[in-house]
Amino acid sequence: MNGETINTSRSSEDKIIEINSLHKWFGDLHVLNDINLTVYRGERIVICGPSGSGKSTLIRCINRLEEHQKGKILVDGIELTGNLKNIEKIREEVGMVFQHFNLFPHLTILENLALGPIWVRKVPKKEAEETAMYYLEKVHIAEQAKKHPGQLSGGQQQRVAIARSLCMKPKIMLFDEPTSALDPEMVKEVLDVMINLAEEGMTMIVVSHEMGFAKSVAHRVLFMDFGQIVEENTPQAFFDHPQLDRTKLFLSQILH
Repeated sequence: MNGETINTSRSSEDKIIEINSLHKWFGDLHVLNDINLTVYRGERIVICGPSGSGKSTLIRCINRLEEHQKGKILVDGIELTGNLKNIEKIREEVGMVFQHFNLFPHLTILENLALGPIWVRKVPKKEAEETAMYYLEKVHIAEQAKKHPGQLSGGQQQRVAIARSLCMKPKIMLFDEPTSALDPEMVKEVLDVMINLAEEGMTMIVVSHEMGFAKSVAHRVLFMDFGQIVEENTPQAFFDHPQLDRTKLFLSQILH
């Protein structure tokens, strides 16, 4: 399943995300420094790097959860600027899963999933609930539909969060360290769902230190440090032959 070669012959129509000379500051802190990245349809990218390297900020810029100050981001041909209509269009196409599940505690699992399609895509309630059940089946949690989030384990809640994003039928899924808040025994159940998504051809950008996942699923692994992409390669080359001493040190710390 692993795409071990970076295909450089793809046409421009295959580009789904284009990031050019991206800069972002928090006050005086230069958190993203001249980021350039092209993501193709169906491509799976894992971003790793030390805490504070800008990984989460980068993917939060892709759906305008963070505003960049310089450079350009295009998602499926639409440029992300302050234009609210464009932001709304892009957010309809880009699903995001966070470390913490952000489920509404007072709603059932089914209601959590149906809410977005009903309000954003104006889908009839019955259709939205049928779609919700379909995706709950996909993440192997349909039997929990009538429960509330507080009755579920962390791993179950994260699978619900993934299913909720899928209900919007996005073209791209962004994952911001989706397993880092989970107990170790719950990590695999979430990664299994993400692997299934990858096998179905979903375009995915995943910020994660789950290197086994990166090896088995990613087409490319990116290493970020000090707000820059300092190394990128296919998983095999990245792990077997890291180019920079900084990358080698990082991998020695996280690969046991």
